[in-house]
Amino acid sequence: MQGAILYGPKDVRFEDREVPRIVEAKDAVIRISAACVCGSDLWPYRGVEPITQPTPMGHEYCGIVEEVGSDVRLVKPGQFVIGSFFASDNTCQNCRAGYQSSCQHREFIGSAQAPMLRVPMADGTLVATREVPPDALIPSLLATSDVLGTGWFAADAANVKRGQTVVVIGDGAVGLLAALSAREMGAERIIAMSRHAPRQRLAREFGATDIVSARGDEGVARIMDLTRGIGADAVLECVGTQESMMQAIRSTRKGGYVSYVGVPHGVQLNGEELFFAHVHLHGGPAPVRRYLPKLIDLVLSGKINPGKVFDLTLPMNQVAEGYRAMDERRAIKALLRP
Repeated sequence: MQGAILYGPKDVRFEDREVPRIVEAKDAVIRISAACVCGSDLWPYRGVEPITQPTPMGHEYCGIVEEVGSDVRLVKPGQFVIGSFFASDNTCQNCRAGYQSSCQHREFIGSAQAPMLRVPMADGTLVATREVPPDALIPSLLATSDVLGTGWFAADAANVKRGQTVVVIGDGAVGLLAALSAREMGAERIIAMSRHAPRQRLAREFGATDIVSARGDEGVARIMDLTRGIGADAVLECVGTQESMMQAIRSTRKGGYVSYVGVPHGVQLNGEELFFAHVHLHGGPAPVRRYLPKLIDLVLSGKINPGKVFDLTLPMNQVAEGYRAMDERRAIKALLRP
């Protein structure tokens, strides 16, 4: 089998890897229907997150179950399944609280850009559809495995309610789907921060009512102008930089909510400023497994179409071009087909 391996900055190769197999009795092996490149994959691709050895890549996936271990009860060969980027038992105290991405036995899924994938703790990690879905729905179902689940968590963690004003910082796939999520939760006004016309158009299609192209202090000032000096009820930070986090906190009204789902790089918060900001902060790695059943139902019912974030589709053996296109912002998100 061949799959994506990152050797170093800007060096992704599609080459021989060991075929996945059942290792533990709770494992499943699935045949990938579609995978993709994530914005967070670009951090190691750009060398911001150094790697010390050739590293298999990919943590978003859906596909058909090929084989299961002897202790798997809920997942069966032949089923179409979607899973999260963290395998979880879905039974520990953290999982029962809805934070499966902090499962006490979690395992990161990091080799999905390949035709086959081993998934630990299959019963707790994978969600099966009633039947194999039509091919046209595969992109949207794949989106539930991370970017939609993360965008939904961004809106949920920021306590988005009907009638509110919401700001979304970040116009990658997660930010765009955070706007969609805020719309589904009833936000009346959704302000998307974006400088790129194609992403602005998609943001509006997903529910954005306003577009702000300014960043940093200028972006904060623009939000304050739009909210009559009060700030937004909820701000969804979907980037992970110092500038984006401070912009989020400073754009929020007193007593409002800030969620942060962008993987942080170099983010440091000043305690005194945070103290007087008077905002709620909540975020982290999205507990996608919590939301998967609901999100899958929304896709299958036709109520949402998150697969529109995929604006580049490639055969999996051209995965390196997917990374390049996203790194150069020629694509929002690259879909990979085996």
